[in-house]
Amino acid sequence: MKAADSASNYIPKNPVFIECNIEKTLEVLSGKWAFLVLRELFDGTKRFGELQRQIEGISPRALTSTVRHLEEHGVLERHVFPTVPVTVEYTLTPKGEDLHQILKEMKLWSAKWT
Repeated sequence: MKAADSASNYIPKNPVFIECNIEKTLEVLSGKWAFLVLRELFDGTKRFGELQRQIEGISPRALTSTVRHLEEHGVLERHVFPTVPVTVEYTLTPKGEDLHQILKEMKLWSAKWT
């Protein structure tokens, strides 16, 4: 990914026309664990181990795959600290924070209908 591509992940678009599908959003949020990782990160920066403890049933491999996918889509940032062992923290980007309202609405819908 070029630096210009990476920087564009943090600049919101003002769409003139909104397509009537949600495929692009679903691609970013795909996977069994993405919503749960986001839920935890809405509370603030978390280390890998914290995320694993707080998300019941997630394996280290599944968590690694999920955070990599979200990082590739500009939803979260990974910060590595040169400690022994290495410390890795994850923080939502503005793009990731912007998903909070969507998840709140899904939670309200679930409370109402399930």
